[in-house]
Amino acid sequence: MDNPVIVAIDGPSGTGKSSTSKAVAARLGLSYLDTGAQYRAMTWWMLANGVDVQDPAAVADASGKPVVTSGTDPLHPQISVDGTDVSGPIRSQEVTAAVSAVSAVPEVRARMVDFQRRTAAAAPAGIVVEGRDIGTTVLPAATVKIFLTASAEVRAARRSGELNGAVSVAATREALIRRDAADSGRTTSPLAKADDAVEVDTSELTLDEVVDRIVALVEQRRAAVR
Repeated sequence: MDNPVIVAIDGPSGTGKSSTSKAVAARLGLSYLDTGAQYRAMTWWMLANGVDVQDPAAVADASGKPVVTSGTDPLHPQISVDGTDVSGPIRSQEVTAAVSAVSAVPEVRARMVDFQRRTAAAAPAGIVVEGRDIGTTVLPAATVKIFLTASAEVRAARRSGELNGAVSVAATREALIRRDAADSGRTTSPLAKADDAVEVDTSELTLDEVVDRIVALVEQRRAAVR
C-alpha cells in the first residue's frame, strides 16, 4: 500500500485554488481540506456574535468558543460552526472584508493549524490541503507543494464572475491587492511560496490543464518514493 500523500496547494485569492484542489483530490482519491473556509467560518462567527474583528485581543479571547468542523469529501465539501452549515454565509462580502484581520490573530491561527494538522494526519489515503501557509507552516513536510499564481487582472475577472458581476472587476482587483498585502505582510504565517514549491501560473491555463499538471507531479513523486 502506498504511503499517504499530502499535497499542499497555496496561493492568493482568485488563482483557482479551490476548484483545482477539489479536482486533484477527486482524481487521486484523496481527502480535501479548504483551510480558507475555516478562517472564514471563524470570521462569520465573530461577526454574528458582535466581536470587534479589528480588536485582536477580543478576537483572541473569543476564538476558543466556536466549534468549526470541515468535511473532507472533495465532491461535497462542508463547513459548519456549532453544527450549523455556513457554506453560503461565509462567502459574503462582509466576511471577505474581515477575514484577513481575523486570520492574522496568532491565537486563531494556532487553533486552526492544530486542527488542520490533525485532519491531514487522519486522512487514510492522503489529502489535498489548500490555503496560504500550508507548504510553509501547516504541513512543511508535504509530499508535493504547489504555489498557484495568476495576474491580478485575471484573478479579478474570475472573482467578479463568481460574484455574478455584483462587484466590478476594477473594484474586485483593488480588493484582491489589499488582501494580498494583508496576507503577505502579517507577522504570523504570512502568505508565501515555500522554497521547494512548484509554481504554476494559471492565467492562461484551463482548470483541466492545471489539474493534469499537478496530478502528474504527484504521480512522479509517488513513483520516486516507492
